Amino acid sequence: MKPKVLFLCTGNSARSQMAEGFLRHFAGEQFEVLSAGTNPGTLNPLAVQAMAELGIDISRQTSKNVTQFLRTPIQSVVTVCDNAKESCPVFAGAGRLLHWSFEDPAAAGGTNEEKLAVFRKIRDQIEARIKQEFCKMGATHDR
Repeated sequence: MKPKVLFLCTGNSARSQMAEGFLRHFAGEQFEVLSAGTNPGTLNPLAVQAMAELGIDISRQTSKNVTQFLRTPIQSVVTVCDNAKESCPVFAGAGRLLHWSFEDPAAAGGTNEEKLAVFRKIRDQIEARIKQEFCKMGATHDR
């Protein structure tokens, strides 16, 4: 059985979805990858577009409420926003609790291209953290 990794954010619309996509892409054979939100919304199309630019399709992922995973044995929980860290439920048995504070790209203003630039910046930061924390554990795949 593969260890489960849950990426948790408030809306489960961008940051946690991109993290899920990256880990599944780089190490999906080693981990069961999940994402959820404390107050889930819908998948942000700019997150989908930013990931597609790297050849990673997250368009079929959906926003989920963290409560559906409360009885699931999860080995690693990663909060990717400060709000989720503050309201994260306790996952008994989680061996790793990580907090990565990324700004919310969905809060960016401006033109569509300016917003997309923020999504790309956060996407690249998330990719670097995924590689740093998970790919060093034996999964060393490039895009």
